[in-house]
Amino acid sequence: MIYDRRDSYEFREIDRWDDGVGWLAHPDEGGRRASHVVVGADGIWLLDPLWAPGVDDLLDEFTADREDSVAGVAICSNWHTRDADRFARRYDVPIWVPEWMGRVDERTAEPVRHYEGSFDPSIRTVRCEPMPLWNEVILYWADHNTLYVPESMGTADPYTVGNERIGLELVRRLDPPRSLRELEPDRILVGHGAGVLDDATRALEFALAGGRRRFPSAVLENGPTTVRALYGAIRG
Repeated sequence: MIYDRRDSYEFREIDRWDDGVGWLAHPDEGGRRASHVVVGADGIWLLDPLWAPGVDDLLDEFTADREDSVAGVAICSNWHTRDADRFARRYDVPIWVPEWMGRVDERTAEPVRHYEGSFDPSIRTVRCEPMPLWNEVILYWADHNTLYVPESMGTADPYTVGNERIGLELVRRLDPPRSLRELEPDRILVGHGAGVLDDATRALEFALAGGRRRFPSAVLENGPTTVRALYGAIRG
């Protein structure tokens, strides 16, 4: 099953470091939708969150010893509305969405704040609209050298081929986000799969430099799964 739409019965923790932690709400699904909580200058941010039993306890544990409180829920892809409403209600915070991102407002009930540049002064944003109906904002924290890529790159099976530790989405192999080559992240978080927490810059460069060259292999290995993922996302 590429995306498990049933109620989750457990989560799997991923990507823990001093300033963040992540989880997979459906660890056994093929699409491996990942959620994260990351510290910024204005507080703690929930990124593309999916709820699962036990996640509230995970977040309580993460925030308990910090002076910062939860500042908001950030939706970073127009296909990642997920459980934003539930988390926004729990913490009584708004949902933050880029002003140019479509499809989100009509799928949320809680207050939405639209931003033009960034929703936190410590976060650099990269606007990505690779094709119609695909709106994505990539995030980079210079304070702790953390990169978050919600859709264009991932570590789940539909993304990687060969020796890649992180790979480009199939279509993005033909038009990769080259501006990311300017960055030297210590870790890379993704919206699909566990992150890359060691030697991340090398893994990023390898993926971006050879993504187009490995496109034929990616079509053979990941083409059918990518089609199923697209169908699963559209079907909801």
